[in-house]
Amino acid sequence: MAKAIHTMIRVLDEIRSIDFYNKAFGLDVAQRLDFETFTLVYLSNADTPFEVELTVNKGRQEPYALGDGYGHLAVSVADLDSEHDRLGALGLNPKKIVEFDRDGSLIARFFFIEDPDGYKIEVLQRGGRFQ
Repeated sequence: MAKAIHTMIRVLDEIRSIDFYNKAFGLDVAQRLDFETFTLVYLSNADTPFEVELTVNKGRQEPYALGDGYGHLAVSVADLDSEHDRLGALGLNPKKIVEFDRDGSLIARFFFIEDPDGYKIEVLQRGGRFQ
């Protein structure tokens, strides 16, 4: 059976992106691989083996076009309200908390936040299938 190990996104500013993912989600640099034309930075934390891989293409100046195909990355947290407050206090501009219902039953509570390159990240309250 296949096991998901990381997702990759392309970023313009390595330091700015590392700072965002550290402040927002407690991700630290697990490994940094520098090549002639690009750098790979793997971010992780002790809560999960899943990693975020940042790809920095050297010399690129213009933002990446995210297009209409990119969806989002999702993370779960133990206390959605306190995370929303914490991220807001850091100036990271989390969007409003949404409650997603179906037939009167709460399916999920979440909000979105965007990283410095405009990638959307869904922050979900832990529970049910969102552990």
